[in-house]
Amino acid sequence: MRNPVNQDNLCPFINSTCIKRSQKIAGPYPVCSIYKGGKGGVLGDLVCVCPKRFFQAELIDDVIKHCWPEKKKEDLHIAYEVKMKGFGQVDFVLADLDTKRRIKDFLSVELQAIDITGSCETAYSAVVNSRVLDKKPSYGFNYANVRKRYISQLIAKGFFHHHWKTRIIAVIQDHLYTQFRTFLNFDELPVASSNIVFMLYRFATDRNGNHQLVFDRAVGTSHNSLMMGTLYRNPPSRDEFCERILKQIRD
Repeated sequence: MRNPVNQDNLCPFINSTCIKRSQKIAGPYPVCSIYKGGKGGVLGDLVCVCPKRFFQAELIDDVIKHCWPEKKKEDLHIAYEVKMKGFGQVDFVLADLDTKRRIKDFLSVELQAIDITGSCETAYSAVVNSRVLDKKPSYGFNYANVRKRYISQLIAKGFFHHHWKTRIIAVIQDHLYTQFRTFLNFDELPVASSNIVFMLYRFATDRNGNHQLVFDRAVGTSHNSLMMGTLYRNPPSRDEFCERILKQIRD
């Protein structure tokens, strides 16, 4: 339907009220994905801007199939939004219990979408109110902010999981992973020897023209490799930086 309010802003991916909010719109702000770019009436890539969108995919089955240790599972359970002082929070943990309800193995899972700069609120309001915009709204994707914040968290949590002899799963869109690789030169390792695993999802169109998030591939790495890739990047030109300095010097 055109206006989500008609169904009490029910999110189809978490089967409850949308949790996304905006400073300019009262109540839920149900915008979970936005097109990037596009020219001549042709739409660009569809990009997740709300992590709850990933629950459209078969996350649990995918984690078990592609990331679970090669051990026999007895009694799998899910714990959502697990947090602890000195650690932070993860979106959910998949844990295997023995007959005495002791945890044998577990995997933590983090979901990450992309922040936007600017606003698409004018476009959203136009859709729900059946209005035509006078001009195209201005917004962008804040890759740098996501990269700095999310990668730092993965390094720290990956270090903890290394000592716990398990791994953390980073669920992101393939589009975002490509952006990460543009700036970070970390090792891509087999999942079995990794304590951080990127589970990548991409959008596919079904026979009805609906956009579905589907599993693309799992890429392993380590907290150490991710840290080294963050610290040791190719430096920009010294001469160019000197030129910038001179432009700012005022006699």
